[in-house]
Amino acid sequence: MMNLRVTLKALILSVVAGYATFSAAQELEGDADALLNRLSTLTAEHDADEAARLAREIQERWTHSGSATGDLLLQRGIEAIAAEDYPKAITHLTALTDHAPDFAEAWNQRATAFFYLERYGAAVSDIEQVLVLEPRHFGALAGLGIIMERLGDDRAALRALEAAQKIHPAEANVNAAVDRLRAQTGGRTL
Repeated sequence: MMNLRVTLKALILSVVAGYATFSAAQELEGDADALLNRLSTLTAEHDADEAARLAREIQERWTHSGSATGDLLLQRGIEAIAAEDYPKAITHLTALTDHAPDFAEAWNQRATAFFYLERYGAAVSDIEQVLVLEPRHFGALAGLGIIMERLGDDRAALRALEAAQKIHPAEANVNAAVDRLRAQTGGRTL
């Protein structure tokens, strides 16, 4: 378990550092990018409803692979996760990552299935791939924070959740986790 924690800690440091170097001002092509830029300006205090709407729209757009086969495999994977049949979900989602390796949501959903099976190393590996493909995937960053906290690395968890918070500052669950982890760590992430 200790080797896994050391490996995961090194991985989270590189993933979050990579995210931090991604310029928020850098404009990527596509509608989801414009929505992500807008989402990062909304706060929980003043814009929670609009932020929730934008987050749902972004997440919905992330589910489009560009092919009917890919969309079907994603749908089957998500349905298997909902049915708590995680091995079946992993089978569908692995077929999808093989079919469309540049489709970030395939990796994200498979990370979710691995998480539920408590296969944290595999989940973090998939999250890393999500963040390579979509550095502003706030769900993947939040998931990374949850995993790191489960592994007992509150500072790494805080770094990941703070990165998610920068992208989606109106997400109440992330904000609460950040506040709790800041209190636990004395606000230190290093």
